[in-house]
Amino acid sequence: MARPIGAGVLLIIGGFFIFVVGLAFAVFGLAVLALFHITSILFFIGAAVGALTILVGILTLVIPSAHTILGVLGIVLAIVSLPFALGGIFLGFILALIGGILAITWKAPPEPFVDATARKV
Repeated sequence: MARPIGAGVLLIIGGFFIFVVGLAFAVFGLAVLALFHITSILFFIGAAVGALTILVGILTLVIPSAHTILGVLGIVLAIVSLPFALGGIFLGFILALIGGILAITWKAPPEPFVDATARKV
């Protein structure tokens, strides 16, 4: 069965960059919050968006029949990563965006046609 491998791999790599930058923001945010004795969960949104982008990339490889929905979800997550994780220093944003576009435009190759007629020898 053919799969949108390029789209899935780009979504996974882009999600990794988004996750790392989101996690760095979360650690920095927790350090700042510890100094001012404030609690907030908002700093973990960037890491969560990166993890979801990685999950969408894996699902694109595992369930190729849902490539359109997963591609749209990958593009939405790439756009959401911009304010929360700087889009993984914009590299993760670009990779996830291209991966989402590739997932949407992917076409499954046609099934080979098998003719059941006998050949004359």
